[in-house]
Amino acid sequence: MTKAVQKITLSPSRDIPFNKLVLSQSNVRRVKAGISIEQLAESIARRTLLQSLSVRAVVDSEGNETGMFEVPAGGRRYRALELLVKQKRMAKTQPVPCVVRDQGIAEDDSLAENDERVGLHPLDQFRAFQSLRDSGMNEEDIAARHFVNPAVVKQRLRLASVSPKLHEVYAEDGMTLEQLMAFSVTADQARQEQVWENVSRSGYDEPYQIRRLLTENTVRASDRRARFVGLDAYEQAGGGILRDLFEHDDGGWLQDVALLDRLVTEKLKAEAATIAAEGWKWLSLTVDFPYGHANGLRKLEGNPADFSADEQAAIDALNAEQAKLEAENQDADELPDAVDQRLGEIEAALLAFEDRSEVYDPADIARAGVFVSIDSEGRLSVDRGYVRPEDGAPIADPEIEQGADTSSIEGQETGVPMQRAVVSVAGAAAETEEDDDDVARPLPERLIIELTAHRTLALRNSLAENPAITFQAVLHNFVLATFYRFASARTCLEIGLHTPTFPAQAPGLKDSASAKAIDARHLGWKDRLPKNEADLWDALTAFDGTAQASLFAHCASFTLNALYEPANRYGQGRVSAHGVRTRLDQADVLARATGLDMVQAGWKPTVDNYLGRVTKLRILDAVREAKGESSAQLIDHLKKADMAKEAERLLDGSGWLPEPLRLIDPAASAAEPEGEAGPLPEFLTEDDDQESASDDERPQLAAAE
Repeated sequence: MTKAVQKITLSPSRDIPFNKLVLSQSNVRRVKAGISIEQLAESIARRTLLQSLSVRAVVDSEGNETGMFEVPAGGRRYRALELLVKQKRMAKTQPVPCVVRDQGIAEDDSLAENDERVGLHPLDQFRAFQSLRDSGMNEEDIAARHFVNPAVVKQRLRLASVSPKLHEVYAEDGMTLEQLMAFSVTADQARQEQVWENVSRSGYDEPYQIRRLLTENTVRASDRRARFVGLDAYEQAGGGILRDLFEHDDGGWLQDVALLDRLVTEKLKAEAATIAAEGWKWLSLTVDFPYGHANGLRKLEGNPADFSADEQAAIDALNAEQAKLEAENQDADELPDAVDQRLGEIEAALLAFEDRSEVYDPADIARAGVFVSIDSEGRLSVDRGYVRPEDGAPIADPEIEQGADTSSIEGQETGVPMQRAVVSVAGAAAETEEDDDDVARPLPERLIIELTAHRTLALRNSLAENPAITFQAVLHNFVLATFYRFASARTCLEIGLHTPTFPAQAPGLKDSASAKAIDARHLGWKDRLPKNEADLWDALTAFDGTAQASLFAHCASFTLNALYEPANRYGQGRVSAHGVRTRLDQADVLARATGLDMVQAGWKPTVDNYLGRVTKLRILDAVREAKGESSAQLIDHLKKADMAKEAERLLDGSGWLPEPLRLIDPAASAAEPEGEAGPLPEFLTEDDDQESASDDERPQLAAAE
C-alpha cells in the first residue's frame, strides 16, 4: 500500500505594527562588518520592504502571548526600519509584513535564512543593469539606486555588450570572469567570437592574450603618433578608440590607423611650413628617422638664442627659489614630499630654458636643411643645420672665380663670407726664358715635388722611431674623419677611415642599448674636443694616454663591418664563401676578445626582429632548442602569425640567440684544411635564404642574384 505524501503547512503571515516588534537574541548574525544599514534603509524608502520578517510571539513566564513579537530572522531589515522610524520617515505604528513562526528553533530559522541565500550570478547582474538602462536610466541613476560607483555600472554594462554566445559560455563556466572582461575591449561581437574560437582551441586563452589579439590591428594611445596628434583631435576627425574598463590601458587603442597617419602627416607639414619660413634650403619629414640618417652630412655650429628680459627674470627667480629651498633643508635627512616635488619642478623648468633653438648664419641657412620628426614622447623634434656634400661649398663670387684681386673689397653685403683669391701653383702658366733675379716667382712644380719627396722619406723614418707620436698622428687622422667630416684641414697620413652603412634598418636598431651607448659616448667626446679642427692636435697632446686610447678605440670602432653582404660592393655576383667566412671569423675573434654577449647587449627575439621573418619550422626549432619539445608542441598547430607571437612570449628571458648572433666555435674553424673555405653556415646558405624570405622579399632576392 502506497504511503501518502505528507503535505506541509506554511506559517501564516500577518501585518504587525513596528512598535510591537523587538530584535531577538537568537539571530545568528553577530558580526556586523560590511553590513550597511543606511543603504538598506534607503532601498526600503524607495521600494518599500521586499522581503517579510520572520517573527515569533513573545510569551510570559506562564506561556501566554504578550502581544509582542521578536525577530530572529531579518535583523538587518529590522534595523533599517528602526532607522527610518528614528528619521521620522516611517511611523512607529506602520504595519510590517511578517511570517509568524511557532514551531522549530529560532536559531535554526536564522541560520537557514542566511545559509540558503544564493548570490546573484554576475551575468544576471549585467543583464539587469542593461535592462534598467534600456528602460531610460543612465549610469549615474543606476549607480545611485543600487549604491555602487558609476564606474562599476559602466563596467557591468560593457560586459553585458559582449557577444551572447560568449555569455552562454561564461554561464556554463566555460570561461572565467577575467576572460569575459578581456573580450569587452572591443564592441565587435563577430571578432570576439572569432578570437574565442581560436584561443579556446589553442589553449592560449589568458586574458592578456585575448586583449592582444583583439587589438592587434590598432595603435596604442601611448604611441608617439597618437600623442603627437592628440586624442581629442583624432576623435574630432571621426576616429574611434577602444577602451579597457577593467585594466589600465594607457588611454586605449586607436582603431583607424590610416586616419591617424593622415593627421600626423598633416600636422608635420603644418609645422614644417613654419620652419621653412626660416629660410632653410630643404626639410625632411618623417615620423621617425632610421639610425645613422645624418651620416655623411656636416652639422652646422649654431649659437643659442639669447634670453629675453622676462625669461632671464624667470630663470633668476627659479635659481633663487632653488637655493633657498636647498639651504632651508640642508640638514634634513630626507626632504619633505612637498619640497622634493617643488625642487623637481624647478629643475624641469630650468632644463626647459636650456633646451633652446640655435641661431645660425643666414648664409649657412640658405644651403643647409632640417630633419623634422616626432620623438619617443610624441613631441615635435626639429634638428636644424645639416649640410649635404653637394651643398657644402659656399656660393662663389664670379670675380673670385676669375682670379680678381679682392683685397680692396671690404664691407660689401653679399650675404656670404668674403674669400680672398687663391693662387693655384698647379695651374701656373709655362715658365718664360726671362731671367730676372729681382722678381720672386713661385718655385717650379717639379722642384717642389723632388724636395718634398726627400722630406717625406725622412719623416717616415722619424715616425718609425717615435711610436708615441705616430700613435697620436693616427689618432688625429681618425678624429678628423669621425668628428670633422668636412674639415678644411687634411692629414698627411693616407689612412682611410671608412664607416660602413647598414643596408637595411633592423627594427629597433636606433633604440637599442648599443646605439644609445655609442651616441652618448660620441656626444661626450664631441663636447671635449675643440670646435676648430686647427686646435685638435694641441688638444690631443693634452690628453693622457688613457684618454687617447679610449678616443682611439671609439673612432676605430666605426670602421667595424661584421655584416653579411650577399653581393660585393661592385655588384658582381655574390661574395665567395671564403670572403664571408673570413669576415665573420674575424668578427668572432673580436667578439671573444671583448667578451661580447648579445643577450647582455639587450637583444632578444621578437616578432619584429626575427620570429615574424622566418619560417614556422625555424620558429619551432628556436622554441624547441630553448624550452624543450613540450613547449614546441604547444604552438605547432598555430598559424604563423600566432605562432610567432607565442614564441616571443616563450623565448622571453631564455637567452636564446639565432645563429648569426652566436659565436662560432673556434675549434670547428681550426678543423678545416688551411687555405680552403669551409661551407657557409646554415643561416647563410642559398636555400635557406629563399626559405626564410617572406613573399614580399622574394622579388628583391631574385633581383640581387
